[in-house]
Amino acid sequence: MADTERIEQEIAAAREDLAKTLDALAVRANPQRLADDAKTRALAVLNSPAVKYTLIGAGVVVGIVVVRKIF
Repeated sequence: MADTERIEQEIAAAREDLAKTLDALAVRANPQRLADDAKTRALAVLNSPAVKYTLIGAGVVVGIVVVRKIF
């Protein structure tokens, strides 16, 4: 009987571990969380000075080209 009880306890522990793992996977695979994380990373990259000033410079160049084409 002791072996049966030990096996049942091991099965119960394995179920609990599996349930925790599945819960963790569900949280990690949540589409809203993934979108929020991607947005946060993108904003962090865009707010870095190198990227920000490069985009501003490119915008100025495009603006100048458009204005020259119009006139």
